[in-house]
Amino acid sequence: MIYALFILLLVAGVPIAVTIFASMLVFMGFGEAPYSLRIVATEMFKGMNSFPLLAIPLFVLAGEVMNESGITGRIIAFANVLVGRLRGGLALVNIWASVIFAGLSGSAVADTSALGRVFIPEMEKHGYSRAFAAALTAASSVIGPIIPPSIPVIIYALIVSGVSVPALFLAGVMPGILLAVFLSAYVMLTVKIDQSDVDDDMEIPSARSAVLGGILPLLMPVFVVGSILLGIVTPTEAASFAVAYALILGLFVYRNIELSALPRLFAGAMRDSSVILIIISAVSAANWVLTYNRVPNMLTDWVLTNVDSQTTFLLAAMLLFLFVGLFLEGIAAMLVLVPILHPIAVGLGVDPVHFGILVIFNLMIGLITPPLGLCLFVAEGVAQVGMARITRAILPFFLVEVLVLFILTFMPSTVLWLPRLFGY
Repeated sequence: MIYALFILLLVAGVPIAVTIFASMLVFMGFGEAPYSLRIVATEMFKGMNSFPLLAIPLFVLAGEVMNESGITGRIIAFANVLVGRLRGGLALVNIWASVIFAGLSGSAVADTSALGRVFIPEMEKHGYSRAFAAALTAASSVIGPIIPPSIPVIIYALIVSGVSVPALFLAGVMPGILLAVFLSAYVMLTVKIDQSDVDDDMEIPSARSAVLGGILPLLMPVFVVGSILLGIVTPTEAASFAVAYALILGLFVYRNIELSALPRLFAGAMRDSSVILIIISAVSAANWVLTYNRVPNMLTDWVLTNVDSQTTFLLAAMLLFLFVGLFLEGIAAMLVLVPILHPIAVGLGVDPVHFGILVIFNLMIGLITPPLGLCLFVAEGVAQVGMARITRAILPFFLVEVLVLFILTFMPSTVLWLPRLFGY
């Protein structure tokens, strides 16, 4: 009955935090233990009372400032130098611009919005269908939360004690690049347009100017991740450095941000962060209620008794996350399921870093799947082609991403070799 209520509220469009809270109250009403709303409120506060959580609003703010700094054009120019002259060059520039953008914002939705407004009309002018352009933009934006810095990685490390944020950051590099390679291969093999360069209308500068213009934005993820790996700063301190770096670029180097725009940027970052933090607080209280009733322990014992194979568990877990990603936002699904599934994975001998990246990669695919894929909605909002057309167009890209997911699942070295290279 509790799960039926949860699904019913989601289908009805009730916000996820309210859905979790309502389901939890019903669960508490049928429990034998004496609960009180005071305990729930305390657990909600404890869920947010964490210094590492401060990294979330800071990284969100850094992304807002970088987007406002006018770096999108510089990223496109740099990506054009890399792949613009290959077959299907404009589509490839779209994909690899997302790879670069991932190191700056770490947000798939921001990627879809910023790059989609440039690439969707431009690709249509060069003969690509508008639905294909929108689908490719949404599909490639999934790379954003996988390549560091990544908000989902920080949240995962908060959920699971003992998993290193630097290790997860390093582990996300190869999966993000591998996804870009597979998407690029699909485009080059299937695209019928032999467009091998970006048109003059996009005002792309020379290769030398493009490379020089891309250096400063590209240095931000290098400094952020590098300072964490060297042990100079914590992830939260690195996030504050990212904000300072973005403000310096926007205010003094590129001078595309006016001081009068800062209140709007700060308000936008606070709004977006509040949504995440409210979900975290609701799930923290729900997790306490479930733990008090030993639900995770009972589920873990049942799985360990009936499943004795890593392969079977990983396959079942990945299919579960793919299904859940259809209906739940990625961070919410992570907060609900990871505390239950992570101990089972560790009990079966799965590397916790490997499992973490699989979960994040899997749930980010949910951003492009109907009925609740956020990136799909954003891309359709830009392209205005209708959900039916963009859903059909994105199906091949979805299958490519699932293929990469299963490669990562059953070839752990693709995820773990870089963290192991750095001693994690």
